[in-house]
Amino acid sequence: MKILVVAGAGVLLTTALPASATAPELSGAAVYAGASDNQLSRYEGGAWSTIAKPGSMPQYAASPDGRKAAWVTTSGRLQVRSGGRTTTIVSGLQGATPCLTPVWSADSTRVAYTQGGDTIMSVKADGSGAPRKLGRSAGVCHLAWSADGRYVAGYTGEANALYRLDVKTGKAVRAKGVTWITHVQSLSPNGRNAVVEVPANPETLGDGSWPAAFKPVLLDLVTGKKRAPAVKGKLLGALYLKDGRLVVRVAGASHNTLVVLDGAGKEVQRIAEPAKAKKQALLQVLP
Repeated sequence: MKILVVAGAGVLLTTALPASATAPELSGAAVYAGASDNQLSRYEGGAWSTIAKPGSMPQYAASPDGRKAAWVTTSGRLQVRSGGRTTTIVSGLQGATPCLTPVWSADSTRVAYTQGGDTIMSVKADGSGAPRKLGRSAGVCHLAWSADGRYVAGYTGEANALYRLDVKTGKAVRAKGVTWITHVQSLSPNGRNAVVEVPANPETLGDGSWPAAFKPVLLDLVTGKKRAPAVKGKLLGALYLKDGRLVVRVAGASHNTLVVLDGAGKEVQRIAEPAKAKKQALLQVLP
């Protein structure tokens, strides 16, 4: 895969709570995306509800609170769906490029996105205020934003490197340990580690679309050390919660299971996903 990315300051910093044994158990609520129709849906309390229907191009992201969605249309408009209303927040972006997905801040109030090839911007999701430049980075694909607000990471259009942008300094640094990469799912709260997908070889890079499932790798962005989540079974993905817990998705015969690990890597909870979600992409796990 080689994505052609054709070629706008503000910092949002929040405090992530440390993971601990006293963290409340998860309810099983989550946000999923349909593999065939790109529909974003929330599962909560045994019921399903539609959040958004972004269209044919999978340049979408669900908010951490599970109530909003953002996506880039084929014509290059950044749109937000909230409270049953769709609003165009920014225009003139590069559309029809699957890997150029926006990303939400941990408090679900801002959206970061790529503009002009290598510039990462953020804007309030309600459309108030002008967009602000976070910095420039070669890592513009499948953006992920740390819960403390400090870092935004993404991989290159050539899928051969990952860059972590420090939004406080505006500088991006290439992560160690990456030769080929096809997905960045999330960052740890302090931005040190990332959940990524590493392809078997350059022939399996794909087109940059958001995967319905992937074999998760935990990458230390500073040292380049890689490891698999310490969970048995066929792993279909993983993501960090803003309190530091890691949720790992494991395949099952009739339904998949979410295995929750605390900050020390100890299993603290297992949750059965609904059968309907079996072949859908997991976008958010809700508190």
